[in-house]
Amino acid sequence: MLHFDHVIIVNQDRQYVGSVVVENDLIKEVREEREAKADDYAHLPCLLPGIIDEHVHFRDPGMTHKGDIFTESRAAAAGGVTTCFDMPNCIPQTTTIGAWEAKMARAAEVCAVNYAFHFGATSDNASLFPRLDTRHIPALKLFMGSSTGGMLVDKEEELRRIFAESPLPVMAHCEDTSIITKNMEAVKARYGDDPDVKWHSAVRSREACIASSKLAASLSAEYGKKLLIAHVTTEEELALSLYPEVFLEVCVPHLLFTDSDYDTLGTRIKCNPSVKAAADREALRQALTDGSILTVATDHAPHLMSEKAGGCARAVSGMPMVQFSLVVMLELVEEGLLELPRLVRLMCHNPADFFGIIRRGFIREGFKADLAVVRKGTPWILTAAKVLSRCGWSPLEGRTFHWHVEQTYCNGRLIYDHQNGISPDARGEAVEFVHQPLSF
Repeated sequence: MLHFDHVIIVNQDRQYVGSVVVENDLIKEVREEREAKADDYAHLPCLLPGIIDEHVHFRDPGMTHKGDIFTESRAAAAGGVTTCFDMPNCIPQTTTIGAWEAKMARAAEVCAVNYAFHFGATSDNASLFPRLDTRHIPALKLFMGSSTGGMLVDKEEELRRIFAESPLPVMAHCEDTSIITKNMEAVKARYGDDPDVKWHSAVRSREACIASSKLAASLSAEYGKKLLIAHVTTEEELALSLYPEVFLEVCVPHLLFTDSDYDTLGTRIKCNPSVKAAADREALRQALTDGSILTVATDHAPHLMSEKAGGCARAVSGMPMVQFSLVVMLELVEEGLLELPRLVRLMCHNPADFFGIIRRGFIREGFKADLAVVRKGTPWILTAAKVLSRCGWSPLEGRTFHWHVEQTYCNGRLIYDHQNGISPDARGEAVEFVHQPLSF
């Protein structure tokens, strides 16, 4: 039996002092004592549902020199993340049932947190859709714009078949390839074969994102398919949340960085889609609280620093983020951009509801005991020595944080402790889903 006594419980839009009892892997009892007061945060820890990150690239199989399920899931655990959904653009791509089954078997052996794997859509694998294990797959991942992994699907006939026949929600990477190609040709003509990274946001432009996202939203409406547009980056895309079956994800890098940060951080913040202007970042931050944004994830994508060498053509795109997403968002709470219960809704409740996760994402009796203990305390500076991802670096190095993750529990077991690190026997479970239409 596990007891969390006299803690600030943050759950379902409330903050109150209480206690939680865990028996085996389930929450047995939740007791409320009183509403939390401002001065409680100076001396009491906060108990949150474990963070659900629906958008990570753990690089396993095929790119394990820079990360794998073992290393990256431990980085997640250290960040209060108890559930991760991995993307299909690895080697081989998760676009066959055999490849998906192999990743599930690998995760069962080594993953420190709960896991699931998106199934990748291609131009010619729709015939597999009726055979998919929808109980264990969160979504069909669709790359409507070119990105790492070469899984581009941008022909109208192929897109229509995917939206019509998918038995799962569609999660789409939206960038218009024709616009990107034209932009890259123009930039190279002016600045050479590998222009400075500061041109990356001109190549992977606002217009490329907006055009592709609008197309995805229109297909969702036409076929009545539940759609999550991944990592939105522009103010204009936020209006697409008005479509009845369209929901929006924003990723941590686009809440932090703008195109002016290339001057100091260079290729460390090169990602697809690119970081945009300060006005877009401000719009995304405002959307955290106005209902336009449904979820906050990371698009965690580790690379070696040697692979980040070059400019906007040669340097690879992506950055590690899963270990520090929660403390980053807690800093936005400190800045007054959102309240703590809203953070929990964006990073725990809404992912659980959208994907139909069974008995996770909330502090409720009878639910799995996936929990994060966080505490506000002495400020600390992030250094490379603290990074657990195999790549060994973070674009956040040198930043100061006021919160830290004290402990992480997965299925009622302590998998991370601030003093002792990752438990050597940390293991998560396969996540289960019930897919059904939802109204938020």
